[in-house]
Amino acid sequence: MSQTKPIVALDMPTSEEPLDDSQNRYLEICDEKLGFVPNVLKAYAWNATKFDGFTRLYNDLMLGPSGLTKLEREMIAVVVSSANSCYYCLTAHGAAVRNLSGQPELGEQMVMNYRTAELTPKLRAALDFVYALTINPVEIDEPDRQKLRDAGWADRDIWDIAAVAAFFNMSNRMSAATDKQPNDEYHAMGR
Repeated sequence: MSQTKPIVALDMPTSEEPLDDSQNRYLEICDEKLGFVPNVLKAYAWNATKFDGFTRLYNDLMLGPSGLTKLEREMIAVVVSSANSCYYCLTAHGAAVRNLSGQPELGEQMVMNYRTAELTPKLRAALDFVYALTINPVEIDEPDRQKLRDAGWADRDIWDIAAVAAFFNMSNRMSAATDKQPNDEYHAMGR
């Protein structure tokens, strides 16, 4: 199935600051691993500095050392994206939840309403926190952080929970601003 819309609605230059060899290799590795290059990476590929900033932060938050599992981080991405109605991230990260969990229904629950999923109290506390942080960040205060501690999260974990949520709030807003479209391949993944 071919993409009917451009990757982003904005007409960005194709090479304001071309990617270097290592960045092009990064795209090749994505294509080898996934069978396609995610449109989010294509959207940043017009500027090597912006591409580097996005990929370094993403890789640190989603793949770096943490008390959070990869699945938990993907679930945070989906809850934030659901609160923001971000089509791109719901499609891409919903697929990641399906793949990592081996449970297609969990991916769908996370996209539609994470509260319908059977979650541990610890994970539920984290997802409730990121939902509140996304919907009304000005109301987050010490009792909210204490609920996470009481559920079993360390302060370092709370930092990671908040950082992943903040990253996806930014990414969701860039997707909305540019009308970034998900790759068609995501729709069939993990089903």
